[in-house]
Amino acid sequence: MDFFNYHRRPTIDVHIGNITMGGNHPIVLQTMTNTNTLDTDASVAQCERIIAAGAQLIRLTAQGVREAENLRNIKQQLRDKGYSTPLSADIHFNPRAAEAAAKIVEKVRINPGNFVDKQKTFAQLEYTDEEYLQELQKIRVKVVDFLNVCKEYGTAVRIGVNHGSLSDRIMSRYGDTPQGMVESCMEYLRIALDEGFTDIVISMKASNTLLMTKAVRLLVDRMDKENIHFPLHLGVTEAGNGEDGRIKSAVGIGALLSDGLGDTVRVSLSEDPEAEIPVARKLVDYVLQRQGHPKIEGKIFEGFDPFSTDRRNTSAVRNIGGDFVPVVISDRSQTEDMTIHPHFIPDFMYVGASIPANFPKGMKAIVDYKGWHNEIDRFPLFTVQNMNEIPNSEANVNFLRISYPQLSDEVMNMLKTYPNVVAILTTNHVNGVGEQRAFFHALLNADCRVPVILQRHYAENDPEDIQVKAGADFGTVLLDGFGNGVMLSNVGTISPVDIDSYAFGILQAARVRTSKTEFISCPSCGRTLFDLQTTVALIKQHFSHLKHLKIGVMGCIVNGPGEMADADYGYVGAEHGKISLYKKKQLVEKNIPQEHAVERLIRLIKDNGDWVDPDDN
Repeated sequence: MDFFNYHRRPTIDVHIGNITMGGNHPIVLQTMTNTNTLDTDASVAQCERIIAAGAQLIRLTAQGVREAENLRNIKQQLRDKGYSTPLSADIHFNPRAAEAAAKIVEKVRINPGNFVDKQKTFAQLEYTDEEYLQELQKIRVKVVDFLNVCKEYGTAVRIGVNHGSLSDRIMSRYGDTPQGMVESCMEYLRIALDEGFTDIVISMKASNTLLMTKAVRLLVDRMDKENIHFPLHLGVTEAGNGEDGRIKSAVGIGALLSDGLGDTVRVSLSEDPEAEIPVARKLVDYVLQRQGHPKIEGKIFEGFDPFSTDRRNTSAVRNIGGDFVPVVISDRSQTEDMTIHPHFIPDFMYVGASIPANFPKGMKAIVDYKGWHNEIDRFPLFTVQNMNEIPNSEANVNFLRISYPQLSDEVMNMLKTYPNVVAILTTNHVNGVGEQRAFFHALLNADCRVPVILQRHYAENDPEDIQVKAGADFGTVLLDGFGNGVMLSNVGTISPVDIDSYAFGILQAARVRTSKTEFISCPSCGRTLFDLQTTVALIKQHFSHLKHLKIGVMGCIVNGPGEMADADYGYVGAEHGKISLYKKKQLVEKNIPQEHAVERLIRLIKDNGDWVDPDDN
């Protein structure tokens, strides 16, 4: 992989109905219905809305053979209406349903965690090597039967691994890790290759962006070593809704797209499925603008591990770098608006040439060096052109704005010599991610431990546009382990306090700084047992002040308990009108009437000492 220059990863072609995925073909946009698959009219109507939004592939859940068989009616009605969009069936726990669906739709997604293995209980199982091979043989029998149907009907397959539904067998041997996700996939992939079946697309999904990106990169590395090159389906599961869902999806999916990975994308939002497609389109189009860009010269640091979750080791300058969480610098240099968000308060505010009269009390200001005065909580910003003045500065933090092309030997020496310098790394390269990566590798090669703030410039008026672009740009570099802060600069009609909110959201999505309650909510599908959008809104209304917690909201148990392994508490559909509550991975209460579930969740959080009243937070 070229870390600095954008190229799409070459793959084999996979034919899915009238579309071809992989190779040099366009990245396919897809989503999933959330209607009852047995409700033909509702499913067809939603498919029409999804197609109108621009989807090129539609997935529907098929819990059992009845649902799988009804895909025939849905498909026929769509074809009668003149739609040729391929359909995919989503299968969990039921090989018979998979075989039935494979005779009808153009693609079937199976989950290695539960296609043959029993539903996970989080039990630690002990297998001898012989017993483990016997379990694999049981899987082989079921998978081969399924693949034979796919061969006969020309049906493509997605091997879709979810972090939340790894089997107890895999977790007992490999742990709840990216390595376990890769091995879960490879078991099924080896069977398919043994059978000569190659119409395969692969996905590795998690709600944790760091884990998800590492798992995909590990899988690609494994496939490259074995000289197999299947297309990749990218997605972040349980991303949530609104601003949070868009940013989290952009961070995780954008990081992999920036690596040239990905042949189809699904943005999983807890909203109507047709709302996902414009977000996916913006994200894909934004990254594809980098194709054919001017080459970025750089040298990869030999000790860099793209599969590691470690962050770059830096010096600490005041509260920046070292073991401190990444900071947020709010750029107010192009506005007179000095309003501060009540919850997302930036660590510094950059004001340009001078401090305005309405600058808020108690805030730290960064000022261009020529207008700086040595006062409490006032810090100078230098450029490469005037950096020779840094030795004369009495400030305990000196900011230096720099781009990768400006990183000369003289500048590197200065960065290594003066311990109170913080770099603000900017870029105007069309592949700014690649250029900023090259800067960090240059620092690593020179053993320079200066803290670095990532800065990107935008001119956006649509909140969704900047959420997607900034999420992909900053998220990619942050997930590499680089960056001690962010400075999101925008010239447009979006308010500065909203821009600050997005900056904090990006840091949280990249799992480097927590500033609000994290809601891990699924996108809803035909298995969902309650009105997900209304429920997510209700949960947020009651629990958004618990900034120290992660709360999962899951429509059913397929991925719920597993995807919530990272959550502190979980609210999961058990059956229609009934909810189960979880503490971590443990089921605490089950089959609670939905109208009492929020009250019981509050009580559960209080009983465990994690509740704080809104006024105390």
